[in-house]
Amino acid sequence: MRREGSPFTGLGPVFLKEFSDHLSSARMMVLMLFVLAFGALPVGLSLQELRNVTESDPFLFLRIFTSAPQRVPFSFTAALALVIPLLAIGLAFDSVNSEFNRRTLSRVLSQPIYRDALLLGKFLGGLATLAVALMALWLIVFGAGLLLLGLPPRGVEVARAAAFLLVAIAYGGVWLAAALLFSVIFRSTATSALCALGLWLFFAILWPLVVQVLVLSLVAPEVAAGFGRIDETLAMIQTQAGLERLSPNTLFTEAVIGLLNPETRTLGPVLPAQMRGAIMGAPLPFGQSLLLIWPQITGLVAGMIMVFAAAYVIFQRQEVRA
Repeated sequence: MRREGSPFTGLGPVFLKEFSDHLSSARMMVLMLFVLAFGALPVGLSLQELRNVTESDPFLFLRIFTSAPQRVPFSFTAALALVIPLLAIGLAFDSVNSEFNRRTLSRVLSQPIYRDALLLGKFLGGLATLAVALMALWLIVFGAGLLLLGLPPRGVEVARAAAFLLVAIAYGGVWLAAALLFSVIFRSTATSALCALGLWLFFAILWPLVVQVLVLSLVAPEVAAGFGRIDETLAMIQTQAGLERLSPNTLFTEAVIGLLNPETRTLGPVLPAQMRGAIMGAPLPFGQSLLLIWPQITGLVAGMIMVFAAAYVIFQRQEVRA
């Protein structure tokens, strides 16, 4: 039987309901307090150290995001790489299975709302909530910089920081879609939360170790020991980098490096011939930095779409009972 009307009928009400529920929930308040507490420490200590820096640094505001204080072993961007997945997973790990457990899903779908609109509305509601939280944190960091540094940011710094915000939202969208996928697969909310957290820990901790073991097992022993030819060594490094970029954490880290460190000219090995004519330490224009990290941004967006598409296919095949 062919359905009538647009598959997105009812998308607006579902999106607004999810968005308002997230913003008014106690879970969101706890997650935001956790994110603020975890991100405020490196920012506050970085600002105390950056107040002693002279105005000769043309990207002083960007150092707020990337500099690691002496008393804290991580920067603000490194803290976000850890807390953004937790925030996204906390928003979506029970989006669908909680409806099954409360036996409200059949009632919702009995209204003029298709499954397409229901799942997409839940995802967009969580993504909008994540974007609001990250934008609020971004504005707090900029406001603290204005107050404590006493200098306004330049236009290129604002553009790079805004691009970083969009990359952070895309990075969170990948983990939001992953949590939504496990929420569709498993009826137990605890199981879906544990699977999403386990996947995050695998990519954050174990995947670099697995890639290193795989690459060393595939190359010759002399190449692994560093005694191979230049082309063999470069092939090994490129293979390792390509496998590591299957992780959203690696894509986000490389995109942050390319955006917030304007002096970065490449994200891989550089031969001396490639540096001919280049001025060491000279920053890249903003457009060139975007071209440098465009594959990473595309990878994050593509990963988000692919994971959501998997959740969509599985959800369409599930049976909804009263």
